[in-house]
Amino acid sequence: MADKPKFLRVFEGEVFDAPPVWFMRQAGRYLPEYRELRAKAGSFLDLCYDPDLASEVTLQPIRRFDLDAAILFADILLIPDALGQKLTFVTGEGPQLAPLVSANDIERYRACDVREHLAPVFETVAKTRAALSADKALIGFAGAPWTVATYMLAGGPVKDPAALRLRFYEDRKFIEDLIDVLTEKTIDYLNAQIEAGADAVQLFDTWASGLPWPVLDAVSVRPLDKISRAIKKAHPETPVIFFPKGVGEKAGEYALLQGCDGLGIDYAMDPSWARANLGGRVVVQGGLDPLLTVSGGDDMERAAQTYLKLFHDVPYIFNLGHGFTPQTPPENVARLVEIVRGGE
Repeated sequence: MADKPKFLRVFEGEVFDAPPVWFMRQAGRYLPEYRELRAKAGSFLDLCYDPDLASEVTLQPIRRFDLDAAILFADILLIPDALGQKLTFVTGEGPQLAPLVSANDIERYRACDVREHLAPVFETVAKTRAALSADKALIGFAGAPWTVATYMLAGGPVKDPAALRLRFYEDRKFIEDLIDVLTEKTIDYLNAQIEAGADAVQLFDTWASGLPWPVLDAVSVRPLDKISRAIKKAHPETPVIFFPKGVGEKAGEYALLQGCDGLGIDYAMDPSWARANLGGRVVVQGGLDPLLTVSGGDDMERAAQTYLKLFHDVPYIFNLGHGFTPQTPPENVARLVEIVRGGE
């Protein structure tokens, strides 16, 4: 039991004075060792598809901060790339997908075997799990179907979420068909990550924010319910975590889903509400505003202590309420880990 990762023991109901800690975007541009490796890799996509380099990037923050879990280094848009919607990353603009997905693409997407195209990702998982000590967990992940669909429909980062909501109202069948395909492919993708060695999986629904309940239920809650049930059927012991950013009190609907073991809360959510309504029902994860790790100091410490005190008596994972930004000083991250570990 002592060697079993603290991160996994939380999902068995254990409560720790110093909870397990990891961070969203813990591997990335704020680390000088990442920037050095990234410069050698060629394109960002080359880095994602190179198992040796992607595994090294995954391990970098574990070596530096001795965190309780590593999260696979990849990108949420690898599934559309595997489906044949060409993915590129443009400096200063972010991801670009072409051509824009249409109703004519749906059946072709259904026939695609994403496992074959994404085999390098599964090799990264296996290499990373082999390199991690037994007391560290490895988290696999995917973008939630709605968030991935928004990029596929917009051809890149979403500039007008209202336009995609209107698309749902005007052509609901097409949107639901696309979500259905992405749901099935995400199940395949995450199951393959688990088979390769991932100890848990997280689904990021970063564009769930601002959707009226009937839309949110159709494009986010129900697909995540289907994915998590399928994963739990194939791998009953593997924790499934949802991160539906910006959904506010609708987070309670996700926590009720049968396959939901953990729920990430974002920095805008009142942690007292989360403790009262989510704590004890699921493992709550996160909450800290990532910009506090940029400024550091007393404000960061006070905010971290708020979460540590509120969730001291229920299973909890310390994390951010979104990912690190590139300007985050690594020394502030090290200090934050010290604060969390103060109970040990």
